Amino acid sequence: MTALDLGAALDLLATGEIDVQGRMIDASNATLYCAVSGNGIEAACVYKPVAGERPLWDFPDGTLAAREVAAFAVSAATGWDLVPPTVLRDGPYGPGMVQLWIDTDETVDLGELARSDHPDLARMVVLDAVINNADRKGGHLLPTEQGQVFGIDHGVCFSVEDKLRTLLWQWRGDPLPEAARETLEELRADLDSTLGTALRTLLDRREVRATTRRVDRLLREGTYPLPSGDWPAVPWPPF
Repeated sequence: MTALDLGAALDLLATGEIDVQGRMIDASNATLYCAVSGNGIEAACVYKPVAGERPLWDFPDGTLAAREVAAFAVSAATGWDLVPPTVLRDGPYGPGMVQLWIDTDETVDLGELARSDHPDLARMVVLDAVINNADRKGGHLLPTEQGQVFGIDHGVCFSVEDKLRTLLWQWRGDPLPEAARETLEELRADLDSTLGTALRTLLDRREVRATTRRVDRLLREGTYPLPSGDWPAVPWPPF
């Protein structure tokens, strides 16, 4: 696969021809492994059609794909590059989320990684607090051979209710680094402009407003989040 910059990856994912090659049978929703090609470029990707989403009691039907794209939009706005390039488009089985496939380092123990102080995980904790991620399992961490860690599976994010549930509590209550605070301040301004406009095409307006309130709270408190006590702190199963 040719290495792609962000713009080229998004263009390929949005306009390329999708060839379904297999299904990931362990996923709770229809998750298809595909090749996407166009203009002489080919890459692997994941395609999750809206039609294959399992109904949930606490999220509106047919909204999970858009939430995945919204999570990418927030990640991209931070500049942290934590979520693989992701678009919403029509595919072989109708509209859905299409995300660039990430090759992982199979030698990494995910249990050890999830308990580590890897800087990408510290940033991911902040991202998850912003997007209100209800399902940060260990299996949703993708370590690469280059040492980067990506996060995937963001379909159950952006609820207006506090649903943060994650394995990554090792920084709980610690002061946020200055760099993280500066990023949050930039993100807060972006929510009032370009990012906010983009999110309102993907989420309910109440969910966008709740995202802004979560950023405000992180800046006001100046610490990594603590478990709320009103919701299970760790997802089940954890991996």
